[in-house]
Amino acid sequence: MVNTTEQFARFIELRDIRVKSHGRTILSIPHAIIPADRISACIGPNGAGKTTLLKLLDGLIKPDTGTVSYSFANKTALVLHHTPMIKASTRANLAMIQDADSTVTDTEVQQVIERVGLENLASTPAHKLSAGERQKLCLGRAILKKPNLVLLDEPTANLDPNTTEQVEEMIRDFDTQNTDVIFSSHQLAQVQRLAQYIIFIDHGEIKEKGPVGPFFSNPQTQAAKRYLHQELLTD
Repeated sequence: MVNTTEQFARFIELRDIRVKSHGRTILSIPHAIIPADRISACIGPNGAGKTTLLKLLDGLIKPDTGTVSYSFANKTALVLHHTPMIKASTRANLAMIQDADSTVTDTEVQQVIERVGLENLASTPAHKLSAGERQKLCLGRAILKKPNLVLLDEPTANLDPNTTEQVEEMIRDFDTQNTDVIFSSHQLAQVQRLAQYIIFIDHGEIKEKGPVGPFFSNPQTQAAKRYLHQELLTD
């Protein structure tokens, strides 16, 4: 792995991490410092371990070995690519956050519904929402958790261009409100639009990381060069 000397205001440190599933190693990270003070993108081939890494950073899963430590008092919100909805209205699905955090008020729920552009669908059954509308609902849940770090797994997968643009703007809004973001994406153009930092993962290992510009213009590892070449051909 390259680029190990960066200095960050807030960061997550991984040491001796190993995550296994059904006898197979999903993540193997001897040591890595991941920034939590900017928008960072986790990229890599399908099955590389990106979703598992996000779950690990959130604490949703625990490593089989090793430690995950934060340089700050972390409060994370994880939005997975497939998030289940209860059989109820959009508002009720959003207001579920109140079950876990009684300090969230009805006024805040209404404000978030408006912020994510779902005010006209508040009474609509959540299962009837489009993919883009469901993603806005999931982002609304994340907002209500009042996190200082949001973890997004493929936040615009299968969305139309207009909804993709709206979701990207919400991601920028997190950043401007001092809520930092780590997201995974296969869309390299999107990564270049949004991210300031890259975490490139392949076969469960962080092979390369660093600022976006140098990564795209001059990747340091053969794995990253091969991935960029393949993905840019298909973009």
